[in-house]
Amino acid sequence: MQSSYINNMEEWKKGFSFSVPVQVRFSETDMFGHMNNTVPITYFEYARIEFLKHLGLMGKWMQGDEEAIPVVADIQCDYVKQVYFEEQLSIFVKIENIGNSSLDLHYLAINNKEEVCFTGRGIIVQMSRQSGKSIRWNETQLQSVQA
Repeated sequence: MQSSYINNMEEWKKGFSFSVPVQVRFSETDMFGHMNNTVPITYFEYARIEFLKHLGLMGKWMQGDEEAIPVVADIQCDYVKQVYFEEQLSIFVKIENIGNSSLDLHYLAINNKEEVCFTGRGIIVQMSRQSGKSIRWNETQLQSVQA
């Protein structure tokens, strides 16, 4: 099954360069040892935060006096292959599209056999802590995400 946001799986996979390793923990599985279907969203969050740190965006956002914060506007996960307790995965993340105040992020999970286990996409929006309205990317941020 190929998701609507993936036109060509092999080409899409080539666009990823950033990843984080994860190992499926016992608490993330059901009584049959299958990874729970909510866990990929947690893995996406972990990969997204590490990716945004890598880009240099998280430091500013995490300052208590910073007006702008990142908010997940939507998230989607497509399950391709069953994942089990203690499997080692690489969770990849990339920017697919840059909006005025948003990033469309894509995710890819691959096991040690180089098999696609699940894919995903989601949008984060930079918002004002006070007003709850979106805040446009500044030049420094745009340079970070376009690099």
